[in-house]
Amino acid sequence: MTQAPAVETATLGGGCFWCTEAIFRELRGVLSVEPGYSGGRTPAPTYEQVCRGDTGHVEVVQVRFDPSVLSFERLLEVFFQVHDPTTPDRQGADVGPQYRSVIFFHGPVQRAQAEEVKRRAEAWWEEPIVTRVEAFTAFYPAEAEHRTYFERNPSQPYCAFVIAPKLKKFREGFSSELGPSPPGP
Repeated sequence: MTQAPAVETATLGGGCFWCTEAIFRELRGVLSVEPGYSGGRTPAPTYEQVCRGDTGHVEVVQVRFDPSVLSFERLLEVFFQVHDPTTPDRQGADVGPQYRSVIFFHGPVQRAQAEEVKRRAEAWWEEPIVTRVEAFTAFYPAEAEHRTYFERNPSQPYCAFVIAPKLKKFREGFSSELGPSPPGP
C-alpha cells in the first residue's frame, strides 16, 4: 500500500490572483492552486465586493503542495521573486488594498519560515519589502470564472499583455523547477 504524500497549504496574496495562480500551477510539487479571498471581515465575499476595496479581503491563491518536493521556504522564495513585494496595495496597474502583498501563515512553523524568507528577500530588492505576515483565518474560493483564468483566456488583453510576459519570465528563471500543472477545476 502506497502512502499518500504529506500535503501543506500556503495562502499568498501577491497581486491579481489570475497571475499568481498561473505561475504557481507550474511549480513542481504543487498539487493544486485555487484563487480566492482572505484576510478580510466580510464572510463569503464576491469578486465585486472585494474589488470595491472595503471588505478587507485580498485576492489570494491557496496552494496545496507536497513538502517532500517543494518546501514552504522555497515556495516563498519564488513568491518574493514573481511579484513586487515593495509596493503597498499595488501590483503594476492593479491598485487597491485587495492587491496587497501578504503571506497568511498556517501555524507557528510557517510564521517563522515566512519571517526568515522575508528577511532574506530584503537583499533582492532595492526598496523595503512591505509584505505582511498574518495569521490565516479563513479562505473563500473565488467564483468559477476566476479559476484557471489564464489557461482558459490566454488571448484576453490582460492575459496577453500582463500575465503572459510575467509567466514567460518565470519559466525562464525557474525552468529547473517546473512540473506538470495540477488538474483544473
